[in-house]
Order: sequence, then structure tokens, then C-alpha cells
Amino acid sequence: MDKHKKNISFIAISAVIGFMIAIQFQTVKNPVERDTRDLWQLREALLQEKEMQSDLLREIRSNEEKLLAYESKQKQSKEQTLIDTIQELKIEAGMTEVQAPGITLRIEPILEKVQIGAPISNSVSPELLKRLLNELNRYDAKYVSVDDQRIINTTVIRDINNETKIDGHALSSLPIEVKVAVDKMATAEKLYNQMKVSKATEEFFIENLKLKVLEPNPEITIPGYDNPIRIRYLESIKASEGGNS
Repeated sequence: MDKHKKNISFIAISAVIGFMIAIQFQTVKNPVERDTRDLWQLREALLQEKEMQSDLLREIRSNEEKLLAYESKQKQSKEQTLIDTIQELKIEAGMTEVQAPGITLRIEPILEKVQIGAPISNSVSPELLKRLLNELNRYDAKYVSVDDQRIINTTVIRDINNETKIDGHALSSLPIEVKVAVDKMATAEKLYNQMKVSKATEEFFIENLKLKVLEPNPEITIPGYDNPIRIRYLESIKASEGGNS
């Protein structure tokens, strides 16, 4: 038994020694290579490294310029988006002039009744005018003006000292033109046909007035609202209450 253990130990030791000799032989056979280049070759290699470094710096600078240009473009895009949004809001609020297809309604006295001595109506009542505007809204009127006064959501039509006024503008004499604009010509033609058979004509006739519906026009000009828009019940919030500081 002891002899067997001695044989195993001898074999193991021999294997380790042989492995170490093999490694030493391989190291001697393949010695570490030394840089045998002369001074000019080293300078040339250094020059190549510097050129490579310069190329990398140029590429980095180019990428930085592209990044700055992209960020500037994004900023300009945001500013343009804000400008476009403000313009859209002004259009929706009725603060800009609009040119679009539409029709013109003319309110004028009935000449036949004038000839027979009937009383002459020289103005239109606020109630009659409001009913006309409500009917136009039901027929998809988008932009409306009365006597060149833009009608918006906050427009006030009322009687002041027996005189009909629109946001302070007096409708002092006839005829009065009501201009109505829509999105497209087909809608204008539809609106024309609806107003031709509207009961509004009869309502104006009862008040000794004629409501004349003119042919559709591919370009009706609706003026912008030129009075201050009063905003009630709105308050600006502090930055700490929902905005950025």
C-alpha cells in the first residue's frame, strides 16, 4: 500500500516538473518581440496617431455642430408651433379677417308698403336679428358679420334708447347686410337654398322688412372683431400652483 502511494506521488511530481520545463522551453523559443523601429519610423507612427486624433476631433466637432443645429431647429419649431396656435385661437375667437365662400343677406324696407302709406321700418329689432342669427347657426354658418360688425360668442345685441346696437355699434339705418361665410362652396349653396325657403322671410315681412338672399359668392369677406374681448371669471395661476417656476 505504501509502495502504491509512493508511485502516485512520484508520477505527480514528475508531471509538474515536466509541465514547468515545457513552459520554460516555449518561453525561450518565443521570446518577447522588441520594437526594432528606428527614429524615423517612430516619428511616422506618431504623426499617423496625431492625424487620427485630429480626424476624431473634427468628427466630434461636426457632430456637436449638428446637435446644436438640431436643438436650434427644435426650438424654432416650438416657437413656430406656438405662433400657429395663437393664430388659430385668434381665428376661432373671430379676431382676424376671414375670406371664404358664403352668402349675403340684405335687410331693407318693403317699398310696396311705403307706397301705400304704411309705416316705414328704419331698423331691425334685436329679437328679430337674434332669431336670424340663431337660424344661421343651425345651418352651419361659421363666420358672420352684421353691418360690418363681426359676430362672436360674446357679442351683445340689445335695444338702447329705442336703437338696436351690436356691441355698442348702432344699426341706425337700412339697408343692412348680413354676411355669412362657411368652409366650402357646396355648403354656401346649401345655406342659400335653406335661407330661400326659411320662415325668417315671413318674420321680417311681418315687421315691414324684406330679407333678401343674394346668390352664393366664392369669396365673402368677414371683418375681424375690433372691440376688446372681456374675459370674466378667469385668474392667472402662480407658478407653484401648476406651472413651471
